[in-house]
Amino acid sequence: MTKILVIDDEPDLVRFVRGALETEAYQVLTATNGHDGIRLALTERPDLVVLDLVMPGVHGEAVLSALMAQDPGLRVLILSATGDVQLRISCLELGAVDFLAKPFAVRELIARVRSRLQENGASKRRDILQVGDIVLDLQARRLVVDGKPTVLSQREFLLLLHLMRNPGAVCSRQELLSEVWGYDFDPATNVVDVCIGRLRAKVRPDLILTVRNVGYQLQSA
Repeated sequence: MTKILVIDDEPDLVRFVRGALETEAYQVLTATNGHDGIRLALTERPDLVVLDLVMPGVHGEAVLSALMAQDPGLRVLILSATGDVQLRISCLELGAVDFLAKPFAVRELIARVRSRLQENGASKRRDILQVGDIVLDLQARRLVVDGKPTVLSQREFLLLLHLMRNPGAVCSRQELLSEVWGYDFDPATNVVDVCIGRLRAKVRPDLILTVRNVGYQLQSA
């Protein structure tokens, strides 16, 4: 059974989210503070973590950072009322796979949970992905280029994975922002360009082309 951990200090919200997820036949674990959340995430190995940001004691951003340091492959969906765009960007850059603002519609929460779990399941169905000289180990999240291995961050991995699944195609910034960061549209952010810059340093600059005013293209040969 698919296991989801909910970390939030609001008891009523935890009960609401737990009930909604259990209706969808998910096994749900809960924690009402950051310390217990980290412990459960690392011992129970859930398929997805739903994490609040503003909590007493350990802030959700610190929880996310700790989880990514211990288990970079863990999928974390941020659920928070914060309107701080920079904090949202920071969480996504740390490795969160999605961000849903409170208040939210339960149908949207379920849809996002399903989508992120499907992505996780899809990545497990194939262990190795190769495009030209680029080899991506999906289990170890390790990149090998020209026979030389290197480790990717969570966001770098997801970005390269999307590009490698669409070799030769031009992927727009909006498409990458939506697929990798979970944003529908945010013209003010440059997170895609920053992450592309880091990827180029690891895969060779000539392998990822910039298509002016559109996006990026991974060379297929």
